[in-house]
Amino acid sequence: MGILTNINKAFDHRIRLGIMSILMVNEYADFNMLKDLLGATDGNLASHTKALENVAYIKVEKQFIGRKPNTRYSTTTLGELEFKKHIEALEKLINKH
Repeated sequence: MGILTNINKAFDHRIRLGIMSILMVNEYADFNMLKDLLGATDGNLASHTKALENVAYIKVEKQFIGRKPNTRYSTTTLGELEFKKHIEALEKLINKH
């Protein structure tokens, strides 16, 4: 097993890293909050949240606030575990040099 064993391809994009980082410190975040914090376009953010949802790292709740649709995201237990492993692997990689 090499040094990159726990580096997770699901987190190989800055938007996905950002989504997970935000969700690790907040109970949840809605689409607009993620968009504003990450400076992402609607389409870009939607594709990255979908990718994380497809591997069950985040869960999605759709609701209406008044008459406006609202989509909010939170991490799953699996997502938290995998993200922590990913960060630990990155730290090991950095500390090797």
